[in-house]
Amino acid sequence: MNFLSHAMPYLTSPDIANPLVAVSTGIPDWLTVVDRRIRARGKLAEQHVNSPDPELNAVARGILLHIADDRWFHGTRAFAETNLELAIQLRDQLPGDAGFRPSFVGHILVEMLLDGLWIRDDRRHAENYYAAIRQTPASTIERCVNVITGKPTTKLKAVIERFVEIEFLYDYLDCKKLLMRLNQVMNRVKLPLLPDTIAGWLPQAQDLVESRRHQLLTPPGDTNHFPPIPVN
Repeated sequence: MNFLSHAMPYLTSPDIANPLVAVSTGIPDWLTVVDRRIRARGKLAEQHVNSPDPELNAVARGILLHIADDRWFHGTRAFAETNLELAIQLRDQLPGDAGFRPSFVGHILVEMLLDGLWIRDDRRHAENYYAAIRQTPASTIERCVNVITGKPTTKLKAVIERFVEIEFLYDYLDCKKLLMRLNQVMNRVKLPLLPDTIAGWLPQAQDLVESRRHQLLTPPGDTNHFPPIPVN
């Protein structure tokens, strides 16, 4: 899942009164921007879920929720099938590209498009998410992450503040801007950039993800806290 989908079940959950928990579900992904060598691992976070420090406790819980949600989300049949279908369609759009790029793009595109669909349904989903991040000093998150990972960084605070400043999640609603965001990821992981023609294919990709949206966002058991998905 991407940032918004990770946080949404916990932004309004009656079981989680602390917005820092919801905000902290974004930490593993922020760390990939800061330094891919720094990992918010579950075993490390588990050591702090009972901490008397309420901020450290909340950050650790958010990290563990991210890890748990990624585990079930990436393990669903719907994710595997949608990722594969997007990779196949991308290979048709990118003749000769039989390598890793189509599968990688399919993976992250499922997650980006799910976030975009929530925002399309109701812009307040993103507004509430950004508001929750602004309520918590980024320095607090950085401090707690440094304790949990044992690998101090002074860059996380700036990344979080920049994340709030540019509000790039809204770009997922526009195909050209979404392509730009995809290519920023391509550049970061040192894969070839996607051509401009991919913007014309993205509505087809969105339709596919929307058709599997309910299955993609249904965790096992009775733990589903996502808002109801509108029926079109």
